[in-house]
Amino acid sequence: MNFRRFLLAGSLLLASQNSFAQTAPPAPATPAKVETFLVPIRLTVAADGSGDYRTVQEAVLAVRDFMQVTATIFIKNGTYKEKLLIPSQKTNITLLGESREGVVLTFDDYSGDAEKHSTYSSSTVRVQANDFTAENITFENSAGRVGQAVALHVEGDRATFRHCRMLGNQDTLFPAVENSRQYYQDCYIEGTTDFIFGGSTAVFDHCAIFSKTNSYITAASTSPRQKFGFVFLDCTLTAAPEATKVYLGRPWRPHSNAVFLNTDMGAHITAAGWDNWHAPSNEQTAYYAEFNSRGPGANTKDRVKWAHQLTAKRARQYTLKAIFGGSQGWEPALK
Repeated sequence: MNFRRFLLAGSLLLASQNSFAQTAPPAPATPAKVETFLVPIRLTVAADGSGDYRTVQEAVLAVRDFMQVTATIFIKNGTYKEKLLIPSQKTNITLLGESREGVVLTFDDYSGDAEKHSTYSSSTVRVQANDFTAENITFENSAGRVGQAVALHVEGDRATFRHCRMLGNQDTLFPAVENSRQYYQDCYIEGTTDFIFGGSTAVFDHCAIFSKTNSYITAASTSPRQKFGFVFLDCTLTAAPEATKVYLGRPWRPHSNAVFLNTDMGAHITAAGWDNWHAPSNEQTAYYAEFNSRGPGANTKDRVKWAHQLTAKRARQYTLKAIFGGSQGWEPALK
């Protein structure tokens, strides 16, 4: 009898447990972890302490390495005297200035100074990371006319600069390396000698190029492996009153490549247009060309014989898609 009661009680207990298991709500699922490099962020820099950081470098270093979405660093108006590095692991950073004239990144290193800087280490801002963007920023090297003094040195791939200013003298802007594609839209670039120089593939779209003295605008060091070097689209070339004899470019390396399309050229552009850098052999390897140059400096009939005047058909091949093609095509967004 007691044994039957024991079995009955056990059965009732088991049934009760099964009933509870069937009616109890399921445990809440653990939310999937979202990696921080997949979450867009926005930081603010203000010299007066009203932002997240006082310097741009501090904000850059605070960004997660190898971001796969945009990290926007908003910079309030002010002059920031700092030597800024965007290291290779700080991908997908955008520097967004409050205003182009109001946000100034400046430093004064130059080649041969007391710290023994070279052209390669003199830059105020150096961009090594891929997918970098800057908007409404002034990049300045304030060393003066003391030789090579870079304001902006860019090595990363897919770099975009919109509504920016690059201020300096000799060697102002350095699109530096072969495997780097760079797009400059509606920018102002000034300098004295070779103030746009280097080996990258770079497009200057509706940019204002200002020569401060008699000298050379470009000094490309394009590799023979590159189809395109420096391409100027719908730009305007102007100069200070004392600049009356300015060349479009000369070859820093034998396969230098620079092309001007639909560009307004002031009277400061010399009739010859191009220089061989005291090496006639460069005339066989450098590629310099124009299409539909306008203005008093567009005296194309007197250009050096080894430069080219493009046909309309050939000029139509200079699209962003073609220039920035390669194994992984890139078309920068237009704004």
